[in-house]
Amino acid sequence: MDLKVHINNIHGSQMAAKINGIFTLNMQEFHFTAIAFGRIGGQNVGAKLSKITEIELEKLGYNVEEVIMTLQQNLLQGDLTLPEGLKRESFVDD
Repeated sequence: MDLKVHINNIHGSQMAAKINGIFTLNMQEFHFTAIAFGRIGGQNVGAKLSKITEIELEKLGYNVEEVIMTLQQNLLQGDLTLPEGLKRESFVDD
């Protein structure tokens, strides 16, 4: 699955942050929100899609759970693009 993630905005800190962004799949853009938690027990990300986005993905033949898992994996691995001026160091522990 060729899923590309772009972060639009991040609010919070290294402990917990709310993420808003888009992902591209099959040359179509979809919005998502996510909560990222760090520190104790390691990093964790929970991504959420709107019902409308889920329906659109199903119409395109995608398994919604698989898309969410891939999206979360990309977020955890840092396989994403950021808006100009936002640095990974502001929300990621290395």
